[in-house]
Amino acid sequence: MHRLREPPSALAQPVKAFIHYLASEKRHSPRTCDSYQRDLCRLAGWLGESGVAGWADVQTQTLRRYVATLAREGLNGRSIARHLSAIRRFFDYQLREKAVTDNPAVGLKAPKSGRRLPGVADVDQLARLLDAAPEDPLEIRDLAMFELMYSSGLRLAELVGLDLPALDLRGAEVRVLGKGGRERLLPVGSRARQALEQWLSVRPSLADDGQPAVFVSRRGDRLSRRSVQARLTRWGLCQCADQKLHPHLLRHSFASHLLESSGDLRAVQELLGHADIATTQVYTHLDFQHLARVYDQSHPRAKRGARRADT
Repeated sequence: MHRLREPPSALAQPVKAFIHYLASEKRHSPRTCDSYQRDLCRLAGWLGESGVAGWADVQTQTLRRYVATLAREGLNGRSIARHLSAIRRFFDYQLREKAVTDNPAVGLKAPKSGRRLPGVADVDQLARLLDAAPEDPLEIRDLAMFELMYSSGLRLAELVGLDLPALDLRGAEVRVLGKGGRERLLPVGSRARQALEQWLSVRPSLADDGQPAVFVSRRGDRLSRRSVQARLTRWGLCQCADQKLHPHLLRHSFASHLLESSGDLRAVQELLGHADIATTQVYTHLDFQHLARVYDQSHPRAKRGARRADT
């Protein structure tokens, strides 16, 4: 993508006002505001280079050309949909301010892109990685985190947001707050429980007084998402993993391995905290891929692509 020039003031100033509105009136997080600003500034720069003087001059056909530009630059359907969501909301704000007379983004849809299947680790490989013995308090913490993510299918945000009262090791369960503020109670496997007990026994040597977070850094404060990602990558390198490890890999592996064994899609949906079962159904495709490989390797007449010679 070539670097866009700074948009003219007539395009840039309304974006700044909108971001201020999101931050001050709607109380959106800095991260959300940054995302809106980045997407809208990209559009404003493109409009400026295209000769559009102001937001009132933007038509639906203009935005269709912009969507086509994003697609040519390699953005997938999900990323373009995020752009369109920001644009629609910005024009709604502009309508409220009476700066435009309609919302040209209404009804525009992003192009569909092939759904990327999540990566899954092999059961035996995960067993080798999680059976490695920790050598210091930080590694004891790391093993407890990784065991819990694989045992209970936690999202990264759910893991780092976990507080001590949410853990019930006697009852072998953990209470997490997921997307949309939805709370769910999850079982904790025996190996994860053992790893957590070991971590909680050494946690006081690291944690600040009064710190509620289950997982803390060497400085004693709540562990960040980036730190968890870095530590999992390090763990994989130290244990010579066959693939790069990342938090979502553990969650995806939890879901796929559970579905392979149980076949209960609805139960997996509940454990993952998916509001829509369609989100969970991606794991049925993974499961079929596994079954298809076994079929191809094992069935005496499994050469499905071969043609009979006597036909």
